[in-house]
Amino acid sequence: MLGPRAAKIELTDAERVELQTRVRRRKIARADAMRAEIVLLAAEGMSNLAIAEYLGITRAAVATWRNRFAAKRLDGLCDEPRPGAPRTIGDDKIAEVVTTTLEKLPTGATHWSTRAMAKASGLAPSTVHRIWQAFSLQPHRCETFKLSTDPQFVEKVRDIVGLYLNPPDRALVLCVDEKSQIQALDRTQPILPLRPGQVERRTHDYKRHGTTSLFAALDVKVGTIIGKCMPRHRAQEFRRFLAAMEKQLPANLDIHVIMDNASAHKTKMIRNWFARRPNWQPHFTPTSASWLNQVERFFALLTEQQIKRGAHRSTKELETAITAYIDARNANPKPFRWTKTADDILASIVRFCERTLAVQTKCA
Repeated sequence: MLGPRAAKIELTDAERVELQTRVRRRKIARADAMRAEIVLLAAEGMSNLAIAEYLGITRAAVATWRNRFAAKRLDGLCDEPRPGAPRTIGDDKIAEVVTTTLEKLPTGATHWSTRAMAKASGLAPSTVHRIWQAFSLQPHRCETFKLSTDPQFVEKVRDIVGLYLNPPDRALVLCVDEKSQIQALDRTQPILPLRPGQVERRTHDYKRHGTTSLFAALDVKVGTIIGKCMPRHRAQEFRRFLAAMEKQLPANLDIHVIMDNASAHKTKMIRNWFARRPNWQPHFTPTSASWLNQVERFFALLTEQQIKRGAHRSTKELETAITAYIDARNANPKPFRWTKTADDILASIVRFCERTLAVQTKCA
């Protein structure tokens, strides 16, 4: 017994162009492109079975969209309204929650919680959470910032970023700093290792076994690290680290040293050391702008991957672990890639300052 005859499809020029555009368009739902292709193939005279085999879909799906196009043309290819209860929260209520979150504070608290906002707005906490999520609002979070007040901020940013993006020929660019007071910590009870269904567990309390300070220099171009641990981080230790660096670096290259404004970096002893070596050129980051020094990123990785979850019963064990981490990184070095130009950085700071002034003016 033969089934119902497939609807005949004849397209106008405008419909054909629109359907072909939907098939070729890259940013379109796959289902919409598939429906358009079904209609185009049907217009060429192909049967439902042939189209289904060609596209790898069911014959019923082909018949559905073919019939809907025949009945409603392009409008028939749109999804029909899905069943379910209509939305009960209107746009005005959503706007009220967002505005209250941004412009008001709850009584007796510094920030909103989902429960506090739910009580104030008469909505469920889960509904408040979805609204905040839709508008990227996170009242529970707070970040810190500090703007540099260095009068030479612009000049120093351009100088250091210029070294990152356009390093001079026949020269090395080194980011130098020290990570001081690294504690050798051991847990009061044995660590329970990771196992299926159970994360690693450790006691919250610990025993201190002394501290060490890591002096490190990052080669910006290659990504290798020169590191040395010392008991203290005074100017004397910094000078010893500079001398150790000098022994490991080529003597025929200019050395550009980027460092912060720590007092140990600016003593007369250190100034004299650089003055006796004209090929060594110090570059100081602006005050309160240590983020310009790429070695800080290395310190963050060291903390996260080695120090934070390590257990060390002595400073010697800690220094051995740090040295092993540096050796492993140097065996397969990977430089950090600086992407922002000095103009990009300065422009973002200008925008931040303008927003801050606007908020202060509004609150005044």
